[in-house]
Amino acid sequence: MPDRTESESRKLLRRLRDTLAEAGAGQERLDRITHLIADSMRTEVCSIYLFRDDETLELCATEGLNPESVHQTRMRLGEGLVGRVAKASSPINTANAPAEKGFRYMPETGEEIFSSFLGVPIQRLGEKLGVLVVQSKEARAFSDDEVYALEVVAMVVAEMTELGAFVGEGEALAALHQQPVMFRGGTGQEGAAEGHVWLHEPRVVITNLVSDDPAAELERLKEAVDRLRISVDAMLTMTDGQDKEQSQVLEAYRMFANSRGWMRRMEEDIAAGLSAEAAVEKEQSAARARLETVPDPYLRDRLHDLDDLSNRLLRILTGQGADTGAEMPEDPILVARNIGPAELLDYGRRLKGIVLEEGAVGSHAAIVARALAIPLVIHAERIITEALNGDPILVDGDQGVVHLRPEETVAAAFRDKIAMQAKAQTRYASLRDKPATAKCGTTISLHMNAGLMADLPSLAGSGAEGVGLFRTELQFLIRNHVPKRAELAQIYSGVMDAAHGKRVVFRTLDIGSDKVLPYMKRVEEPNPAMGWRAIRVALDKPGIMRMQLQALLRAANGRPMSIMFPFVAEYEEFRTARQMLKDEVERERRLGHKLPGALEIGAMLETPSLAYAPKEFFETADFISVGGNDLKQFFFAADRENETVRRRYDMLNASFLHFLCHIVDRCAETRTELSFCGEDAGRPIEALTLAAIGFRTLSMRPASIGPVKHLIRRVDLKELRAVIEAECEAGVTNVRSGVINWLAKQDI
Repeated sequence: MPDRTESESRKLLRRLRDTLAEAGAGQERLDRITHLIADSMRTEVCSIYLFRDDETLELCATEGLNPESVHQTRMRLGEGLVGRVAKASSPINTANAPAEKGFRYMPETGEEIFSSFLGVPIQRLGEKLGVLVVQSKEARAFSDDEVYALEVVAMVVAEMTELGAFVGEGEALAALHQQPVMFRGGTGQEGAAEGHVWLHEPRVVITNLVSDDPAAELERLKEAVDRLRISVDAMLTMTDGQDKEQSQVLEAYRMFANSRGWMRRMEEDIAAGLSAEAAVEKEQSAARARLETVPDPYLRDRLHDLDDLSNRLLRILTGQGADTGAEMPEDPILVARNIGPAELLDYGRRLKGIVLEEGAVGSHAAIVARALAIPLVIHAERIITEALNGDPILVDGDQGVVHLRPEETVAAAFRDKIAMQAKAQTRYASLRDKPATAKCGTTISLHMNAGLMADLPSLAGSGAEGVGLFRTELQFLIRNHVPKRAELAQIYSGVMDAAHGKRVVFRTLDIGSDKVLPYMKRVEEPNPAMGWRAIRVALDKPGIMRMQLQALLRAANGRPMSIMFPFVAEYEEFRTARQMLKDEVERERRLGHKLPGALEIGAMLETPSLAYAPKEFFETADFISVGGNDLKQFFFAADRENETVRRRYDMLNASFLHFLCHIVDRCAETRTELSFCGEDAGRPIEALTLAAIGFRTLSMRPASIGPVKHLIRRVDLKELRAVIEAECEAGVTNVRSGVINWLAKQDI
């Protein structure tokens, strides 16, 4: 076959467009397309394989193979040459197909007489849809022009598949975006919600795939790229080097926007017959495919940058901005790749749930979701590709599961779960004003965690006795600049006003690791969770810390104030931070400002080392709060952001409980007030175990207080302590089964 000219490529695409425009069922269109491609490329065979499920390809149309094999021939992802093309998302071009590694002979197709094989993936923005194949008897490799032409055709077939042009009978021809899909991710915030999808960044819809006027399309592309470059330059000027990380991203944007290679490839696509929009998306799909195979995190970030830049360019070309005119549903479930804390707060409590393709347990989004008590599922891979605005969706934050367009049986069971939770919450509401006193007479003080003013209304409704942890970093994370001292003092004063005299423990800035301020220079660290964060940042760069302490002291305005330092690893750190606070108290006294009526200074015990600090530490600290999330990850050396290992280790592990008992004993020896703060404090069985081994104060999310109080009031903690001790003495490595078996015998 002679080298294909640009005009021949355009001719093929025009014929393809005209064929797709003809009336007919999905199968008829596929049959016409395979005939057209085989005829245009002068090959004996053209076949289209589409996915019937995530792992199985099905022959859906062919010109040249045995027609009886259509919808009968299937192969697994990675199986045979077709399966290899699909798995790698890259073409295979060979003159001798049977000699190729992984070749699988399909006797029902009659393909044994064809030697040459060219297969290209049918994909759209990272979504694998199928494989397009041409074959011929002549033993030859297809030319670069032929490969390119088939890739362009595959891109059009992908778009038309996405738009529902090939819907027919059978799984492989089922309409996209209409079938029930379940996604397994990770728990970012517990809770369950039912609603309808609201895409944070709606997808751009392209309808004009093929162009008859390449010159006009090239001009449209150049104008759009010029506008893109100007907007990126303007954003860089606005940052003016204040945010180094954001500047680095924008510099990457500028690099890609000025990339000759990127522009040349899109120009070639247009010359081949694609519209400007289709050319941009073709290159974007190629970048997404490369993204899946790149292990290097830096290169993956750069490909993400190119992906984002392509979306910006597509919105310029199509005029489809973020505001598409769609109306937000009354019960919106936000679906996004990722989202910043300020953007999430803009949505506020309107959201019923959140689903992210990326995200992390300790991410800004997760912190805000917890503060707003909105169920959050993270790592729901590929949901953006599948979900459409308005799709019904169920979010199970407890299990980290999302059901998109669920079947009625699934939806009914899910509604039963929500109804049971609501019924339980109604039952718990009757306990709101009652103490968490066990049958043995032991009373446990239950407090709530907070981070926003929006949290405080939950204080009265939940029955919490106070705020055991107020995360002050959220006020810094949601701004693009350092908040002013007077502004912070007003916020902290408002928090105390809203608490109506109940105790609020303010934790000083816990930044670093995964919580990087927008205006803070990012420090590249191999293991940020164990790096320069929290108290370490405060002691090395004391300016913001002193300003925050001044704001807290002024917010008290004569009222009692409790301040806690996070991530203390050794006594000297606490002593230095405590002295810094004492110095600020003295400074406020000299300035004539009203001092707190009483001042409690405490520390979070989140590192195993602090449990073995000198006795003087426990005597000096007014109170100690065990930060269970960090303490557990360091005790077990299991990163809580790593889904592979974080669920592997249990708080009810006998070794960890023994370690917690050591902390309880040390605090009892010095009569230091002790509390436990973290996710485990809000889980009834874990909370019950903590109370049994000696913790008398627990701090948790507001919704957990009712269930925890309900269980504590129905058991004898002394009996449970004996059960736990007996399990440990018997050499049991985890006491969960023993605790559950004991609970099953109680009258609860």
